[in-house]
Amino acid sequence: MNIHTPMQDREPTREDAAEALALLRRWARQSGAQEVDTLHPGIGALTGRNAGAYPDLARDYPSDFQVTPAYKAALPDLQNGPASLIRGARQQIQHVGISNFRLPIRFHTRDNGDLTLETSVTGTVSLEAEKKGINMSRIMRTFYRHAEETFSFEVIEAALDAYKTDLDSFDARIQMRFSFPVKVDSLRSGLSGYQYYDIALELVEQDGVRKKIVHLDFVYSSTCPCSLELSEHARRERGQLATPHSQRSVARVSVELAEDAPCLWFEDLIDLCRRAVPTETQVMVKREDEQAFAELNAANPIFVEDAARLFCAELLGDARVGDFRVVASHQESLHSHDAVSVLTEGPTFAAESLDPRLFNSLYHVG
Repeated sequence: MNIHTPMQDREPTREDAAEALALLRRWARQSGAQEVDTLHPGIGALTGRNAGAYPDLARDYPSDFQVTPAYKAALPDLQNGPASLIRGARQQIQHVGISNFRLPIRFHTRDNGDLTLETSVTGTVSLEAEKKGINMSRIMRTFYRHAEETFSFEVIEAALDAYKTDLDSFDARIQMRFSFPVKVDSLRSGLSGYQYYDIALELVEQDGVRKKIVHLDFVYSSTCPCSLELSEHARRERGQLATPHSQRSVARVSVELAEDAPCLWFEDLIDLCRRAVPTETQVMVKREDEQAFAELNAANPIFVEDAARLFCAELLGDARVGDFRVVASHQESLHSHDAVSVLTEGPTFAAESLDPRLFNSLYHVG
């Protein structure tokens, strides 16, 4: 027969819990530590037997806490710790820093106007073999000290100087990526719209030598010369309607700015690309513009090899351009693969190995 007492039929109260805790603590004081742990691993936290391992920590955020200089000086800083903390090989690291740190930056334009654009910053420095690491936040703090100024390579140099000093490094690199808007006219209708160009500015210091580099992605249409000839052959010989294949194509033009040369504006580099390959993709298009674009492509059919050499010819003819590289990708409508080419001039961009995903990064979607 089961006998139910009133205590078993009701929910325990806080007073019941406090009485049970007091009983548990009296038992723990007269029992051994092993016996207490055997009952439950967390009993020690309740009974106070191992209070050193389970301290009673504050759980509320101290919004009024003030950091004093002495408290700040006592904070641990593992990245600036001794070489004994290094994990792995004690080897120099060429680049360590931050990537895709974003902030609004003002840029000058060729017509003396300013644009404020969202900019992605990559900042890295070298790290000597005997140093544990760097404080990443210093790169961001250094950049913010200069972010209110209208940006040019001179201001980027000031930022680079500052964080080289802050981080005590011998080599450094800053890269800024942004989308640069330019208003362009349609071919025949008189409409206009904004074309956006992916641009990156890069300042590199290595072995005491600084280089200023501009990267521009130029998007154009490429009509295959072979396909054009075959289509015309079908029309001429057999009266067969045929169309040549064309595709959206991308060239990444990277140029080192020549020392003591006049300014190479972003718009200047864009104009240079348009002269080399005039079939830039269009923004605003009516029927007369579409027909004009078809005629323009027929007048300028190019293989990917042609594109690289056409860009090269324009770059060689500009005294403001030093070393350069052209990476072109024709994303074919005929094949399931792309046609690509890489052309370099000078040692700055010469490389025996390519990033395995270099050409994948040349895709531009609407």
